[in-house]
Amino acid sequence: MCHPLIMEYVKGKALNRRDFFKGSAAAGAALAATAAVSPRPVLAQGATQVVDMTHTLTYDFPTYFGVQQFFDEDVFTYAENSFNLKSLRVNEHTGTHIDAPLHFTDGGTTIDEVPVESLVAPLAIVDIREKADADPDAQITPDDLKAWIAANGPIPQGACVAQNAGWHDKLGTPGFRNADDEGKMHFPGFHVEAVSMLIEEADVVGVAVDTLSIDYGLSADFATHYRWLPANRWAVENMANLDQLPVTGATLVVGAPKHQGGTGGPCRLIALV
Repeated sequence: MCHPLIMEYVKGKALNRRDFFKGSAAAGAALAATAAVSPRPVLAQGATQVVDMTHTLTYDFPTYFGVQQFFDEDVFTYAENSFNLKSLRVNEHTGTHIDAPLHFTDGGTTIDEVPVESLVAPLAIVDIREKADADPDAQITPDDLKAWIAANGPIPQGACVAQNAGWHDKLGTPGFRNADDEGKMHFPGFHVEAVSMLIEEADVVGVAVDTLSIDYGLSADFATHYRWLPANRWAVENMANLDQLPVTGATLVVGAPKHQGGTGGPCRLIALV
């Protein structure tokens, strides 16, 4: 139990959500170190709902290569040691995770170097569930982005543009990887021309998908990864619960790992609405 004096101190120092996001609104939005810093937009003022956008990481969580990438081991147990402690072994790109620019660049920004200002971003959610239901190989195209803008206005400065293909509901079934008899996967992603549009025409710090890759499943060349990450932007894969958010108006907080020289890593995603 905390001492009463400590409790009073914490109360005096704590910032409410409104004060926090008023302060964040003035932070720089650009991810690239050489880019001009532009004012951030107003973020989720007076947020009243917190949504977990993260899948629970399990031994059998689907992976791009189809093999187990998360392991843990009991090092100390309460029964034997009066406390619990596990050792973890995990591939950086497992479960709900972030890709740093280094993942698809030679000498690019590492995960510990990604500016923290870019990890709090307005969400712009592109809903392609109907399109993906009709064709699991669907991709977000410039036309989808233009339709979103026509319906919702400009993409916010410093935003993360997220794909909602309805893939959250497929977790725990073969439909998440959706591999055919030849082992080729079928799931949606961003078309390379769509991320090119975001790079050239919008001030966007990240993209996110509810699937295993920002490239669609049939991609043989990772064209979207090679276009997006070398532009010094981040990507999130295996995002959860996008159907619980409005297409605009939420703020994403990316709890990215910070290990030296990393290419990415599992993260905790929180949306404020």
